[in-house]
Amino acid sequence: MLHRETMDTTVVPPGERFGMWLDLVASTSAPMRIRSTHADDFAARADFFDLGPIQVVKYHYPSLDATRTSKLIRQSDPGLYMLALTTDGVGTSSQDGRRSEIRAGEFTFYDGSRPHDVGHHATEPEQGHATSVIAMIPHAALPLPPERMAALFGGRMSGSEGIGALLAQFLLQISGHPEQYHAADAGRLGAVGLDLTTTMLGRHLVAEDAVPTEVRRRALVTQVQAYVHRHVGDPALSPRVVADVHHISLRSLHRLFEAEETTVASYIRDLRLARCRRDLTDPALRTQPVQVIAARWGFPDKAHFSRVFRAAYGTSPQAYRESTSDPARIVNQPASLVNSPPAD
Repeated sequence: MLHRETMDTTVVPPGERFGMWLDLVASTSAPMRIRSTHADDFAARADFFDLGPIQVVKYHYPSLDATRTSKLIRQSDPGLYMLALTTDGVGTSSQDGRRSEIRAGEFTFYDGSRPHDVGHHATEPEQGHATSVIAMIPHAALPLPPERMAALFGGRMSGSEGIGALLAQFLLQISGHPEQYHAADAGRLGAVGLDLTTTMLGRHLVAEDAVPTEVRRRALVTQVQAYVHRHVGDPALSPRVVADVHHISLRSLHRLFEAEETTVASYIRDLRLARCRRDLTDPALRTQPVQVIAARWGFPDKAHFSRVFRAAYGTSPQAYRESTSDPARIVNQPASLVNSPPAD
């Protein structure tokens, strides 16, 4: 499981919760001044995930407003960009003369080394909470020209289409289901997040030429893989379909995967087989025919499925299901032979 550090104010009495939150903010590398109409009972939680090149923070709190002043910057300036995804409530972001209102499903981007104001308010101020996921990115880690980044500060970007949607899904998945990943995956996951962030920001700058080629390649690979995962059950899914959807030639798609130690066709096939193998061992699906499971994951032809499954796993789908779903019968079978009376 990914390492997570959590701060939950509900562990102390209501009257002490806002003070606890202020202490947390004051102890961070980029402290801010916080104001809230819920200071009498500030029930809030923050989950921190260190992903190597970036840090991801998932926030859940009552409505608040925050300011980072020049004085606070002089006291502590770690050199961080902030990319914030609003997931519930309405946010505001203001920096360098630009101010934006951020709705759920949208990003805002700002520089922690410059004065800025941010706010986040629940849609039901008296009862609800506001939630967000923030990626904190060191200046030196973002491979884009620093002098061009100011054009994005305090603005808003979509988290529901294109690379933005993929990045939003990535941040929500990591922060919402850390148990699905190993601690050893943290650095690689951070690199994926950084590639997606770089590509999204580069596109909003209309400066894809400023995004390093390898970063663009890795981000596009991630985008292609995510598309395959979403459509793997479609029997029509093929390298040609994937290439057309992503507006690249089939040859470019194959070149894209040269560094992945697999081909696009193999990636699709292996993912389909993995989904079938998982379902074949699921007790809840034990009564479903093998062919129904195969068809669900893009193998409409029974004979073809049997051939590729045997080639991958060395046994037929039915035999694999029996070997994993009825271990007691298999274990006990030799015992019945050992205990049989000797033949006359």
